[in-house]
Amino acid sequence: MAGHIYIIGMGPGEKSAMSEEAYACMEKSDVIVGYTVYIDLVKDYFKEKEFFTTPMKQEIERCRACFEFALSGKDVAFICSGDAGVYGMAAPMFELLPEYVNTNSDFTEDNISVIPGVTAAISGAAVLGAPINHDFCVISLSDLLTPWEAIERRIRCAIEGDFAIALYNPSSHKRHDYLQKACDIMLSSGAKENRACGYVENIGREGERAVTCTLLELRTTSVNMFTTVFIGNSNTKIINNRLVTPRGYKL
Repeated sequence: MAGHIYIIGMGPGEKSAMSEEAYACMEKSDVIVGYTVYIDLVKDYFKEKEFFTTPMKQEIERCRACFEFALSGKDVAFICSGDAGVYGMAAPMFELLPEYVNTNSDFTEDNISVIPGVTAAISGAAVLGAPINHDFCVISLSDLLTPWEAIERRIRCAIEGDFAIALYNPSSHKRHDYLQKACDIMLSSGAKENRACGYVENIGREGERAVTCTLLELRTTSVNMFTTVFIGNSNTKIINNRLVTPRGYKL
């Protein structure tokens, strides 16, 4: 009999920031699968568990390992930081699902489920104040899987639509100037230099740091891959060092 696969969003990684459902699914699983860094965040909570890890760029190998463990009869917790359905591994798991359902009669779509977690747009916004309290969008600056031309088009459309924006993956060793490029696109698309912005490093983890700034200041700011950046809409304000996007209530 095939086991169950739980695709789990674990939030920032601390137990206190996980849902009870996410923790319970890890607790009842036989094996926990994930990226090495994410496994290190939960290892101490489940010392008796079996773990399977792969480094970056081996995401599909992790997905297939989950299916193989489940077909051997084990319940599997496949963990992702934040939410598994937001730049996570839920989509590739469902893309692979027909392959395993069609070749294994005891494995069906009922053997897989997604457990939601708090994504960085939500947890980072809470640290900064209320930057996405009105219509907003989330854009990743990583062009590993998405052409930069598509990313640039989405940034321009977000500014033209006056959305508040949460930027994921704003920088890396190979993409050290991508946040500056994104800011230049926003400025050329009509955003003003004094637009209220902010960013949070290491959300929910040791070394958490939040900063508010203008778009012009953000343009020359160096951030790391563990940072989530927030761009306000045209009405967003910095109030007592908090980033606030008004909903429009009359005060």
